[in-house]
Amino acid sequence: MLLIQLAGPHRGEPWTADAARGMLRRAGHRAQLPGRITPKAFRHQFTNDVMDASGGKPLVAKAAGNWASMQMVDEVYGHPDLHSPEFTTALKSVWGE
Repeated sequence: MLLIQLAGPHRGEPWTADAARGMLRRAGHRAQLPGRITPKAFRHQFTNDVMDASGGKPLVAKAAGNWASMQMVDEVYGHPDLHSPEFTTALKSVWGE
């Protein structure tokens, strides 16, 4: 994901990390969110949401988030849905229930 300047003397240039942090800080303050929102946390939540919406497909999340490695996306974000019937069935099978 690339954020760019839409106006001003640096129009079309990518945002700096400081600019992204500032935007998230101001947006979090306006929304009265507790704590700090960092670009890392924002990207992490975005990737989790894309993984959920795509049915857990790391290739989709890799492309949407512009990640360098699909393997990393799968290892970090490819967690099971703990409430799915498939997960419950697998646990019961392993636990012998």
